[in-house]
Amino acid sequence: MMHPIFIGIDVGTGSARAGAFDQNGRLIASFAVEIETFYPQPDFVEQSSTNIWEAICKATHAVLSNADITAEQVKGIGFDATCSLVALDQDFQPISISPSGDNKRNIVVWMDHRALSQTARINAQKHPILQFTGNVISPEMQIPKLLWLKENLPSLFEKTAHFFDLPDWLVHRATGTQTRSLCSATCKWTYQGKNGYSGEGWDREFLNSVGLEPLLQDNTARIGNHFAAPGAAIDTGLTDDAANELGLIAGTPVAASLIDAYAGALGTMGVEAKTPKASSARVALISGTSACHITTTSEPLFVPGVWGPYFSVLGPDQWANEAGQSMAGALIDRVLDGHSATSSLRLQADEQKISLYDQLEQVLAEQAGCDADTHTLTRHIHIQPDFHGNRAPLADPLRKGAITGLTKDCGVTDLALQYLAALQALAYGTRQIIEAMNEKGAGIDTIVVSGGLALNALYLREHADATGLRILQTTTQEPVLLGSAMLAATAAGQFDTLQDAMREMCGPARTIAPRRGKPRAFHDAKYAVFLKMQTDFAAYRDLMTSPGDI
Repeated sequence: MMHPIFIGIDVGTGSARAGAFDQNGRLIASFAVEIETFYPQPDFVEQSSTNIWEAICKATHAVLSNADITAEQVKGIGFDATCSLVALDQDFQPISISPSGDNKRNIVVWMDHRALSQTARINAQKHPILQFTGNVISPEMQIPKLLWLKENLPSLFEKTAHFFDLPDWLVHRATGTQTRSLCSATCKWTYQGKNGYSGEGWDREFLNSVGLEPLLQDNTARIGNHFAAPGAAIDTGLTDDAANELGLIAGTPVAASLIDAYAGALGTMGVEAKTPKASSARVALISGTSACHITTTSEPLFVPGVWGPYFSVLGPDQWANEAGQSMAGALIDRVLDGHSATSSLRLQADEQKISLYDQLEQVLAEQAGCDADTHTLTRHIHIQPDFHGNRAPLADPLRKGAITGLTKDCGVTDLALQYLAALQALAYGTRQIIEAMNEKGAGIDTIVVSGGLALNALYLREHADATGLRILQTTTQEPVLLGSAMLAATAAGQFDTLQDAMREMCGPARTIAPRRGKPRAFHDAKYAVFLKMQTDFAAYRDLMTSPGDI
């Protein structure tokens, strides 16, 4: 008997990936293809939907070929992607969002911060709808970006007939429909799902108040007027053209999509620990280029600086809150790329045929010696990680990063110390986020991890010790792709609900327990420094802005 296969498609910041899973959540094959990114000027980050679709098709063909999977075996397909803004003309063709005017560049990437001014003006209104975005909207969301386009590229804005969130555009490209996911629309566009403060739908008064009244013309068709819950089957499935491009069969069920972080949460929240707790409130930590922290509750939690509460964006009748760090893997890259010793250490790693991160851990182990732990090596070096602003809980996109404790050493030892301090800084950011959520009643006592950094043992150890919480690391490969495969399996009717898919497909997890005693005391002290550095940054900014004439 032919076993059903479910394809998950994940579009991250740097690559498009396809993964094939069976109904038990077992990964059969995966493949990744890099995608193009353009950086025309500071704070501008752009991509191409054409390039992304080509990468998806290439990755899917590779998975089918490498695993000898026939198109007939594939019973469903699910998409997730970064929450980036896609612009199309009236014929659903790419239209530029770039000052370059290049129609190929029709995506404003999530991390693009061109709309800082628009964000500040929207927040200054203190509209009631912002209670669902932690009281402030972020430049990483779509409303500020749309306002920037209207004000700075008015002719292109007028010519744009359709604006999609990237995961929704993928579903459109696959099915030809314009149905959007409640996940994207609610989390990044201020659409109000059921139980919203003013009822379900777009808040027309809010959009008018911020200057986006053109989006309300034509019955909001430009931004969506038909929505589906994640995992719902979309119309008649794959079109003939999309099926031919992907190497699949027309009519194959396609699921309503998820933002990539939410796919990671879906792929991990249901993992089973070997030593389960009687009551466990979990936060999903999805760490890639950035980091997202997602938790679900039965009642809405309003946490200043934390996005949400969002209703039914991950599962029916649940509320979700989302926090995060705008730079996680990107912070580590920035620290490494900015150090003079990185190139020589990379050569050493290549000679030993190990990763640069393994090489860094070797340097740290040598410095600590056989009887000491590496975590104390950073006693006098501290990093404030807000190199691209603070997403949560300070919700300040204008914040900058800092490194203190530098010496005249600029060799590999100093590089390794900065690397460790960066990992610890990310852990303290997670601790601050969880404390903010728990102050409002989240009760989080467990972290479940996914994303590229979930494979970094040192990152996980520092997180466990710094937060004092246990960490569950899924044994399933590619948990973000698994989340999208769960969407596919639900849309195909393999499972009745996403919760059913989670129970059957998530699998077991390893437990990383926090260490008590001296490690905890050390991290408590460094966390106090972390908080002091945040306060100091605000003081420095005030000193430089208050005179006005300097």
